[in-house]
Amino acid sequence: MSPERWLDLMKGFGVGEHREMFRRLRDAYSERHRHYHTVAHIDACLREFDPFRSLARFAREVEAALWFHDVIYAPRASDNESRSADLAVQFLASAGVPSDACARIHSHILATMHNAEPTYPDSALVVDVDRSILGQDPVAFDAFETQVREEYKWVPGPLFRRKRVEVLRSLLERKCIYSTPQFRERYEAPARVNLKRAIDRLEK
Repeated sequence: MSPERWLDLMKGFGVGEHREMFRRLRDAYSERHRHYHTVAHIDACLREFDPFRSLARFAREVEAALWFHDVIYAPRASDNESRSADLAVQFLASAGVPSDACARIHSHILATMHNAEPTYPDSALVVDVDRSILGQDPVAFDAFETQVREEYKWVPGPLFRRKRVEVLRSLLERKCIYSTPQFRERYEAPARVNLKRAIDRLEK
């Protein structure tokens, strides 16, 4: 997580530097119970976003959503995304970001719950960036699966495998895993291979 990139984002919004919020984000993504939803995940999301920045209507808002989308992460909780969205809007509104931009950022973060089709094209882009791990090379994907299991190590093995298969199968059964044509072209096929392989391994 680059402080320089954070300062550029704040400058783009026309607000102060807010270095304390940067430190708060960095500390949150460095919590000991995290293994996938870490600083490295945010860095990976921002790298994935950069080549596709021109696809966004409001690129700065998409980037802000990526910075904040997993800032609250408690594996035993079911409201991480909504709490992350609320924290983002609370901060951005207090910093002076316009209310319409805050509302869109809130929607982008909620879209990463992956339980419904995104409302806005920019939300779809945020979701595709977040899902890009599914289409990475097998080594990276397998590391992701290992890290997710570590975050849920308190769940008994049989229950974890059953629930994880449900999650992966729900993605595999979608007509398209990715909403934007560019992500679909790059990641759809390898993501389906990775998901099928992971399901087969969990069901053995």
